[in-house]
Amino acid sequence: MNENSTKRRDWIKNAMIVFLTVMLILTFFSNTIMNYSLPEVAIQNATSASITAKVRGTGTVEASDPYNVEIKESRVIASVAVKQGDTVEKDDVLFTLEDAESAELLEAQTQLDTLRTEYEKAILSADSSASLVDRVESGEVTSSDSKLAQIDDYNKKIERLGNAIESYNNRIAEIDAELGKIGEATIDTSGEQWAVNEAQANLDKATAGVTTAEEKLKTAQSVLESVNSGVTAAQEYAANCETARNEAQKKYDDLYARFINLSNKAEADLTDTEKTELNQLGGETGSVETAKKALADAETTLAAAQQAVADVQATVETDRANAQKAVDAAQTEYNNAANNKQNCENALAEAQRNLSNKQASTPDNSYRDELNNEKADLSASLAKATTSKAEAEADLQELLAGFSKEVDLLDMLRKIKEQEEKVEKLKANATGATIVAPVSGTIASVGYVAGETTSPDQPLAQIVMTEKGFTLSFSVTADQAKKISVGDVAEVQNSWYYNDLKATVSGFKADPSNPQNRMVVFDIQGDVQAGQSLSLSVGQKSANYDVVVPNSAIREDNNGKFILIVESKSSPLGNRYIATRVDVEVLASDDTMSAVSGGLYGYESVITTSTKPVEAGKQVRLAD
Repeated sequence: MNENSTKRRDWIKNAMIVFLTVMLILTFFSNTIMNYSLPEVAIQNATSASITAKVRGTGTVEASDPYNVEIKESRVIASVAVKQGDTVEKDDVLFTLEDAESAELLEAQTQLDTLRTEYEKAILSADSSASLVDRVESGEVTSSDSKLAQIDDYNKKIERLGNAIESYNNRIAEIDAELGKIGEATIDTSGEQWAVNEAQANLDKATAGVTTAEEKLKTAQSVLESVNSGVTAAQEYAANCETARNEAQKKYDDLYARFINLSNKAEADLTDTEKTELNQLGGETGSVETAKKALADAETTLAAAQQAVADVQATVETDRANAQKAVDAAQTEYNNAANNKQNCENALAEAQRNLSNKQASTPDNSYRDELNNEKADLSASLAKATTSKAEAEADLQELLAGFSKEVDLLDMLRKIKEQEEKVEKLKANATGATIVAPVSGTIASVGYVAGETTSPDQPLAQIVMTEKGFTLSFSVTADQAKKISVGDVAEVQNSWYYNDLKATVSGFKADPSNPQNRMVVFDIQGDVQAGQSLSLSVGQKSANYDVVVPNSAIREDNNGKFILIVESKSSPLGNRYIATRVDVEVLASDDTMSAVSGGLYGYESVITTSTKPVEAGKQVRLAD
């Protein structure tokens, strides 16, 4: 019994040992597998250090104020005497041109011919006299003072006539006012005039009554015609049906007679054609039977149409009687209105005769006649002054037109002379021409080679005048621009390669390709050439900061910039590492490091890179 108990205890002990060993192994492997599934991070301690905040960029050297060598003609280049980078002195030969007429010379000659043609047309026009043309071409034109004097004479004459016209009109107005005051000695015809007006009003009313009665009569007649048209239409349809019945009757009679005729012949006497015709005529489906059926249908249609006529005639009598009654009533009303109108016309004529008789008297109007005679004389003087003024204005316009024509012809001659001088100048430049350097300096670019034709809007070459220097610019962000000041001296990458080279910030301008950025502009001095590319760095001086972290550690989201640090926590199976967020403000940056402020002391382990995305509060594993 004791031996069995001992064995049982040993078995339990061994089982417990095995269980614990298995659990330990599983726990170890579980932690190992979990560790390998965690993001692996690289860390670097935050330290105090010196930061130099620099802005870097690359740009192309350009001349500050390059001189464009240009020619205003299209000429063929015979030879090129310089190349890019050559140093030239003022009046050194740059290009030699071929002896040939330029496109500008041909165009100038064409314009000269056009101007001459326009001048010929102008002197041959209707408003150009031979004397005017002679004066213009001989230079004996009217002086400005003479023109102004003639114009002034006409204006004064027009003004005098205008004043006279105004005076005449004022006196005529006074006479009209006086005539209105004195009135005309006439017999009182107010009663007769009232009678005329009354008669006219009655006539207008009677005329309107005639128009109304006439419209009623036309309406009643239209209704009667509509009633009669129904009967007429039915009768016409019945007549058409009867014609169709007669045609069907004739066709049936003809076919039946032919059928009887062929049927009475002996079969031996019938030809093949007659036999065929007999077969077509006879039988239930033959032509005779078909014609018989058509005749029956036509008779049925005729009977229906005749019945329709009878029905219409039976029903239309009442409508026709009513319509005729309305026509008779409207005709009576119209006749009465017409008679009334005639009576009103007679009454109006009588009233007008009475008014004319009353007005036949001739009262004493001597003073009125005197005023009217004066008014007539003034009107005649007014008409004469008005005519004279119109003639003077027309003469002035003709004078002005002559002066304008004279000026136009002079301007045409001036343009012709200027164009002739231009043509002669272009002809003189067409042979043996060379292009020389207008200033001393360095050839920045050559726009043409031998054999090419120049263009007036394309420089032949650019000369950089060394004393004016060079510029360079590149785009920076708005934050970067705040770190740069005018007068800052930039460092040149690989400065050992250049001879006494200096770059200084001269200003800022808008970035045309990105409105959010700015272009920083540098003055470049030293041994450089236009078109050369330079890399510059410029910005604040070095400064010491308490907390500096790698640039790769700086992160940013909607809440701002932050870094992740690693915090260690103990566990039965060892240390665990947790990523913790710390919000920071970047104070300064260079190419690799950034100075920050926040909840840091300067010795934290900062996550710089990771194999997987890292979230704050999550476990990570450190790189070996």
